[in-house]
Amino acid sequence: MTPTLSFYGATRTVTGSKHLLSVGKAEVLIDCGLFQGPRAWRDKNWEPFPFDPTKLDAVVLTHAHADHLGMIPKLVKDGYKGPVYATPATIGLAKIALPDSGRLQEEEARYHNRHGLRSGAQPIYDERDAFESLKRFKPVRFHERHELPGGANWVYKPAGHILGSAFAEIGLPNGELLMMSGDLGRFNTPIIKDPEIVDYCDYLVIESTYGDRLHSKENPLEKLEECLQWAWQNGGTILIPSFAIGRTQELLYYFRELQNAGRMPRIPIYVDSPMATSVTQVYAQARDEHDDEMKIAISEGESSLEPMGLNYIRDREQSKALNKQTGPQVIISGSGMANGGRIKHHLKARLGNERTLVLFTGFQAEGTLGRDLIGGNPTVSIYGEDVPVAAKIEKMNALSAHADQGEMLHWLSFFKTAPKKTFIVHGEPAAQQVLAEKIRQELGWHTEIPEFGDRYELGN
Repeated sequence: MTPTLSFYGATRTVTGSKHLLSVGKAEVLIDCGLFQGPRAWRDKNWEPFPFDPTKLDAVVLTHAHADHLGMIPKLVKDGYKGPVYATPATIGLAKIALPDSGRLQEEEARYHNRHGLRSGAQPIYDERDAFESLKRFKPVRFHERHELPGGANWVYKPAGHILGSAFAEIGLPNGELLMMSGDLGRFNTPIIKDPEIVDYCDYLVIESTYGDRLHSKENPLEKLEECLQWAWQNGGTILIPSFAIGRTQELLYYFRELQNAGRMPRIPIYVDSPMATSVTQVYAQARDEHDDEMKIAISEGESSLEPMGLNYIRDREQSKALNKQTGPQVIISGSGMANGGRIKHHLKARLGNERTLVLFTGFQAEGTLGRDLIGGNPTVSIYGEDVPVAAKIEKMNALSAHADQGEMLHWLSFFKTAPKKTFIVHGEPAAQQVLAEKIRQELGWHTEIPEFGDRYELGN
């Protein structure tokens, strides 16, 4: 039978990655992520899966971001009993991220019910479901080929996106190669290694988050220094909505760089995220994945992820107490798009204060609170309450774990021959369309932009 690939997420949107590979009678799911952003997409998280979890034979994960693995507990809860393959670092992060996700969902459901915001609110899964799902995880190291049901096999290659992130190069029974890029990272970023160069596959699935634009050439150290000086001079608070995996660690690295160069005032830094606290420890310990600069710093006895004045906040009461403190101070808290987590409480408490600076450091999807704030909305809704915005809203344009259009084309330029088909996923419609056209014009490749539920044959 001809292998087929079906798309059940990250189609015309940047979240919810789920791609189903059928090989003979075997079914392999690549990634199983949460939908985020607009309500219409988020509501899909509560719907039944568009495939039968009990009939899946294996799951292959590319990395530990919620939009790629955040639905694994629901998959197991709904009857999946097979292995969930991931790199060791991805598993280390999943052990932190999934229980945290379940716990936050329980808290949010209780909050909505207690305040009458949504009648009968339920979590997609709870903390116990998350811990149960972790029993199914199996580690597979980079560059070690591993068998899959149906006669297929795959190997992980470093993607340079976050710790443990990987491309999954899948060998089909007919001898062809399917490359699942997951999320493509950037070259010359701190802490982890660059994406591995790939020069061949028959079918390619590639993300397009920044497919219609180039990242700013802005110096991240200069932008951070500018914000820190503002806080120092105005006694202000810098709120940084930050992804617990990857972005928080990068920020801590840059704060340490500024301190080493004598360019940072003595301002306390609070990481108000139990998850980010645990993740930072995993990043510090994963020495096999560190780039050369990180290895050198560690060999010289320097902790690049521990700037002076760093304080980790775990307790909820300590988190609440932060809102009574005056600046200057930096509070880093999840989530990165401000659509959940403790950052929403900090924003609710401080957005009306002119001595607050909200600094966004990553992509803000359509329908998120972060998108509303960078869009200049004078009032935003937080937990059903209209909150006026008097705070300064800033965005660091140079920090992103995703390759931009130029970096994607650079990575693709190493291919010796064109794939038979290149599928554009994980992007908003405009970004997907622009990247698809750019690939056709500059490389002459055949591109497809799948819709939700589309199924393609992968045949000779």
